[in-house]
Amino acid sequence: MRLTSINIGQERELENGARREKTGIYKIPTYGPVEVTRLGIKDDYICDSRHHGGPDQAIYLYGSADYDWWSGELGNELPAGIFGENLTISSLESADFCIGDRLIMGDVILEVSAPRIPCGTLAARMGDPQFVKRYRQAERPGLYCRVIQPGSLQVEMPVSVQKYQQETISILEMFRAYYDKNKNVEGIQRHLKAPIASRSRLALEHELRKRSETQAD
Repeated sequence: MRLTSINIGQERELENGARREKTGIYKIPTYGPVEVTRLGIKDDYICDSRHHGGPDQAIYLYGSADYDWWSGELGNELPAGIFGENLTISSLESADFCIGDRLIMGDVILEVSAPRIPCGTLAARMGDPQFVKRYRQAERPGLYCRVIQPGSLQVEMPVSVQKYQQETISILEMFRAYYDKNKNVEGIQRHLKAPIASRSRLALEHELRKRSETQAD
């Protein structure tokens, strides 16, 4: 695998239904080199910090294998960065990864922490009100990562993968579980044993407490 595009978000306005909103989903490809910090790529614009960015979701990756599938599905070639990803990587298919897997590019080490959950902003960016549903059904969510080791990135760098060796879950299992309204306690506990992103961890811990209290009644 290799790094085919580095995409940096710029502040823009987007029509999302009846409202206009600021967003960083529009990513502009650059050749680099670019600096990667614990909070992501320097100068990448993050608007909704409640749901995006932060140390556990600092970098978003999407792969050419998923791009090729979407190009066939939509009937046209798609430019790098259109999914809002920071890094586009050749041959990467997000469904093949597990939480905790690491991607190594030069000095930079990234660790997979969560799948991307589609939202209305992505649908507006794609110009398709039904795109959230299509994205969910496609099960090609891309990979949010934390930065284990900062450094510098440049297009065409080779990318290697180090698989997580402890108890974990697949990126698809976590993606599907987000939509499951009937999670059982055992399933939630399995998720919590993996090095998932802090936003997901807080939500699952809250759900586990509620379900535990219900069972105790």
